[in-house]
Amino acid sequence: MGTTPHTPPLADRMRPRHFGALLGQEHLTGPDKLLSAALQQDQIPSLILWGPPGSGKTTLARIIATHTRHHFEGLSAVLDGVKEVRAVVERAKAAQPKGTILFVDEIHRFNRAQQDAFLPFVEQGVITLIGATTENPSFVLNGALLSRCRVAVLHPLDTEAVTRLLERAVEDSEHGLGAMNLQMEAGLLHQIAVLADGDARYALNLLEVFVQLQHKSIQSGATLTLEALQHTLERRALLHDRLGEAHYNLISALHKSLRGSDVDAALYWLARMVQGGEDGLYIARRLIRFASEDIGNADPQALTIALAAKESYHFLGTPEGELALAQAVIYLATAPKSNSVYTAFQRAMVCAGSSGSLGPPLHIRNAPTQLMRTLGYGQEYRYPHDYETGYVAADYLPAPLAGQTFYQPVERGFEREIAKRLDYWHKLKQRQMNQES
Repeated sequence: MGTTPHTPPLADRMRPRHFGALLGQEHLTGPDKLLSAALQQDQIPSLILWGPPGSGKTTLARIIATHTRHHFEGLSAVLDGVKEVRAVVERAKAAQPKGTILFVDEIHRFNRAQQDAFLPFVEQGVITLIGATTENPSFVLNGALLSRCRVAVLHPLDTEAVTRLLERAVEDSEHGLGAMNLQMEAGLLHQIAVLADGDARYALNLLEVFVQLQHKSIQSGATLTLEALQHTLERRALLHDRLGEAHYNLISALHKSLRGSDVDAALYWLARMVQGGEDGLYIARRLIRFASEDIGNADPQALTIALAAKESYHFLGTPEGELALAQAVIYLATAPKSNSVYTAFQRAMVCAGSSGSLGPPLHIRNAPTQLMRTLGYGQEYRYPHDYETGYVAADYLPAPLAGQTFYQPVERGFEREIAKRLDYWHKLKQRQMNQES
């Protein structure tokens, strides 16, 4: 079951062998698109394949290698250097007029001098260069080299595409896991795809490891479940209780008394902790956390008071610094309460974890190079300070998340003022959008 030392990993076995089987990059591999047209005519230009891990850069190069009539060479910028580049060039000269395609994986790892080693041979047409990189070519490649290459931008695979890829692996009896007749709970492959975050190779590796670890269950005919996946992958941080249960009981009592705005109870639990020898800096850290979690922008000064208490205790030590902790406890207990910052951040974290690596809208990206401007970076950006209101209607979230709301201020303390500002900007946005339409 699974791989042996002589069996390639599942990700290699399931690597597409023609453009039609490659998912997610149809803008490059579809009929009459850049790569399919070039391969059909066997006239491959020098290319830089720019995309995130697992998007198919190496796969594209291997498909070209399989279907081209050119001599094909491969190098890794991690393992190879100028000596290997020169050896490739000599073989390319000997292979003329057949032509040589040189694929350099992780080309961004070549320094400027190494890039210069094959630049003249690209210029002369001795070699056709295909470089793969996860980094912005504008920043990692010589301008002269970049100007002689077409940049092909690969997109991260969406969850649907990765799920389809995993389904192929499960069903394929020749190269994949089809011979195992796996029984899986609905949504399991989708969850693996979500965890992979657009990286096809990671998704296939994750599936393979999971199946290997569930070997006994598979042999017994059991269904692979989402719970089993969670148990397999979960990394549990073990709780190290240096001072026993009372340590956690007392800090919990202090925190809940502060949240309940009971200043006397909060002072009592603080005194208990101090008398018990608790580290004052630990107490200060908990007060700082409380200021953000349970007060937040209902009273932004609370965080400043908590930080000042920490600095005062650190400077004075015990027992003088304990009074600063007591002052902070009184302030926090009597401040207006809101967990809107906490809940807003939790919503944003859930959304970020489930939506994948969505890129910022093009209009708010920086465009320091010509390539980035050509790709639309920074176009149509409107500078808010140019407007009388200091505000301009625009979408700053990725398009799939447009309209999402995470922060919902309460009608307490300073958050009342924040709510008024948000409402004002919302009305301005609606007015500007109506005028533009």
